[in-house]
Amino acid sequence: MNLEGKNILLTGASSGIGLALAQQLAVKGCNLALLNRKTDITDKLAYELSTSKNKIISIRCDVTRSSEVTDAVGQAKSFFGKIDAAILNSGISKRFPVEEFNSELIRQTFDVNLLGMVYCIEALLPDFIKQKGGMIVGISSLADGRGFPKSGSYCASKAAVTLILESLRIELKKYNVKVITVKLGFVKTPMNDKNEFQMPFLMKVDRAASIIINGIEKGKRIIQFPLQTALGAKILKIMPNFLFEKIAGSI
Repeated sequence: MNLEGKNILLTGASSGIGLALAQQLAVKGCNLALLNRKTDITDKLAYELSTSKNKIISIRCDVTRSSEVTDAVGQAKSFFGKIDAAILNSGISKRFPVEEFNSELIRQTFDVNLLGMVYCIEALLPDFIKQKGGMIVGISSLADGRGFPKSGSYCASKAAVTLILESLRIELKKYNVKVITVKLGFVKTPMNDKNEFQMPFLMKVDRAASIIINGIEKGKRIIQFPLQTALGAKILKIMPNFLFEKIAGSI
């Protein structure tokens, strides 16, 4: 897919991978709708990234609120005429030990990671199906295959993201709508900076964004990296339960 001139909706663009994606997509001449809860950052970003070759708009949107997502997608459509692709990147991680098991933190995680993506897709699909074309890029994780200690809510939310995207990929093929799942390993972002454990094969955020964009351009179904972590995740997924529990419990 040639991204130049494409109208792309991007969530979570204020920091981390979303910010790096916005910067690199702007260089490629993409028109961007930057959706974010706090627009002070994305307003400034839109101004900085706008050139004579593209159009960039910042739209206030809390992705956990369906009505706000519907309004934001409507604003983007009115501004550009149509949306060609959406990169659904908003995400949070709430780590806590079993002694602090907290349903509210789990709800918050699912609201952003899963439902935030679902609301965006719900608002975009009618047009994508009608125009028989479009692209949905969902950010998942290589942690979607197992329940890691203290990260159960994050792992579960990303597992749900991966499976919904897989289901949509199959159903939307007949409408020429491409669905891409991005499975990330550890990337140096503000979210991961809070982790108290050593993160193997930690990747710089600009490199991660470059890999994602390259995979989108090539039309990959699944973009997963880094290679070492992706291989490790596959091994852990097929590992006998007793062995995984022993290894994970000792970390």
